[in-house]
Amino acid sequence: MKAKQFIGTIVIAAFVSITSILVYSKFDKPEVREVPVPTEQAVRFASYSASPAAEDIDFTIAAQNTVHGVVHVKTQFMQADYNNPLYDFFFGGKGQQYYQEPAMASGSGVIISKDGYIITNNHVISNADQIEVTLNDKKTYKAELIGTDPTTDIALLKIAAEDLPFLSYGNSDDLQVGEWVLAVGNPFNLTSTVTAGIVSAKARNINILPENFAIESFIQTDAAVNPGNSGGALVNTKGDLIGINTAIASRNGSYIGYSFAIPISIVKKVVADIIEFGEVQRAYIGIQIQDLNSEIAKELGLSDIEGVYVAGITEDGAAGKAGIKEGDIVTYIDQVAVNSMAELQEQISKHRPGDKVNVTIKRDNSRKNFELVLRNKHGNTDIVKTEDSIYGAKLINLNNSELRRLRLRQGVKIEKLGDGKLLEAGVKEGYIITRINQQAVSSVSEAVTMLKNVEGGIFLEGIYSNGRSAYYAFGN
Repeated sequence: MKAKQFIGTIVIAAFVSITSILVYSKFDKPEVREVPVPTEQAVRFASYSASPAAEDIDFTIAAQNTVHGVVHVKTQFMQADYNNPLYDFFFGGKGQQYYQEPAMASGSGVIISKDGYIITNNHVISNADQIEVTLNDKKTYKAELIGTDPTTDIALLKIAAEDLPFLSYGNSDDLQVGEWVLAVGNPFNLTSTVTAGIVSAKARNINILPENFAIESFIQTDAAVNPGNSGGALVNTKGDLIGINTAIASRNGSYIGYSFAIPISIVKKVVADIIEFGEVQRAYIGIQIQDLNSEIAKELGLSDIEGVYVAGITEDGAAGKAGIKEGDIVTYIDQVAVNSMAELQEQISKHRPGDKVNVTIKRDNSRKNFELVLRNKHGNTDIVKTEDSIYGAKLINLNNSELRRLRLRQGVKIEKLGDGKLLEAGVKEGYIITRINQQAVSSVSEAVTMLKNVEGGIFLEGIYSNGRSAYYAFGN
């Protein structure tokens, strides 16, 4: 009898246990469970790709070839610390007392020729009094600034060296979203740093360049880029240069997932112009443009949203002369589809004044083709070269040290003065022109253009190197 009771007790206990497990698993399942996975299976899943070629991607050769062509750019500039202006006012200070301390900044650069031409960002060297370049083999050189283009944030340097390793231009137009790329530079002074990512987007405008007529058509990637990477290389898996790393999207100043590079299609044209002409030959299509949206498309009765809306036509511009009208929609430039302002600007930026381009537009839901002859900023097809002489004076741009020393934001200096209206008006060599007829002067080309186009009297405001202000007036 006792045996029967014992067996019954075991049966009842087993039944209760099984029932409890079933109820627990049904109604009280844990949120996280550890499921053991065989090592081989985990590795296979992690590297799975629908494309067998993706398994063969190797960054080592591209990285090894690239690091030797990327340099560390260091700049030095003088940082002024002025006296308190309130103290000067109440206690008779001279207002000119200050001292200067050297400040340092750094970035990256890319060697593009064996004889020492180096591309970097304009913002890397914009305040520099001295520029120093350190190669991957730790050799250091003083660099000469050959030219800049603030509208694309590109600067060209030159060092006195031969047989340098350099990067070959790739084709940024063929770059595809999702394609692997490498970013090479010197973030936080960590030299020869290589990071990998994919192309996240193309023709991205982030409104970071303050210049008028700035061109922004960035390659967006998720390759890690940080302060110090500016001016460095963005390369494809072959090691071809396809962009110059320029900016990051960040709220804290460090990388949070998005970086931006200038396409090499824009860069190589800017560099070629600087080497050949001393300044960039910017071509203009002669239209005001606007990105299309659903509201504009609905207003125009468009069945789809493609192309770039022509919001206005420049008088006597290339587009107007060819027959393009306000309200047209540009869909192709030289058979390349354009669906944003950035894409259109990128295609035009590849050309010089006088070049012909084929433009396809949509008008009344039908397509029309036009051939345009692009023009320069003066409205003609001439190559623009900076003139530095007028009225017997040779003008030069002020360097950053002079600007800071004299507390100036802009100005041009008379380096040499011969017979002419300026000498007759009493102007002396070394005079710095800051304003012409109350308009600020920031460059030699701007000063020459303003003086040539003035009708009637000319009034100059300026300063000499000893700090003495001077004003001159004469007839044109």
